[in-house]
Amino acid sequence: MAHPIRADGDGVRIAVRLAPKSSRDKVLGLHDQALKIAITAPPIDGRANRHLIKFLAKQLKVAPREITLISGELARLKVLHVAGVTVAQASAVLLP
Repeated sequence: MAHPIRADGDGVRIAVRLAPKSSRDKVLGLHDQALKIAITAPPIDGRANRHLIKFLAKQLKVAPREITLISGELARLKVLHVAGVTVAQASAVLLP
C-alpha cells in the first residue's frame, strides 16, 4: 500500500479522501492509499477546500498559505502540498 504522506521538495505531499458535511472535523484514518478526513463544511463554492486547508494548517501548526491544493479541486480525492513539514512530522500528527 502506498503511503498517503510523501516527501515533496520543501515539504510533503498528502493524498486526502475528503468527507464533507460531517458532524465534526476529524482525521478518520486510511482509505484507499489516502488519508480520510471528515470536515463540517459543505462542498459548495470551494468552502470544503478552504476548510480542509485551515484544518490541516491547524493540525500541522503551519500557516494556511503554506498549503497548496495540487489536484482534486472538485473531487473527493485531493492532493495537497504542505511546505515546511517533514514526512515524520506530518505522519506523527495525522496518522493513527
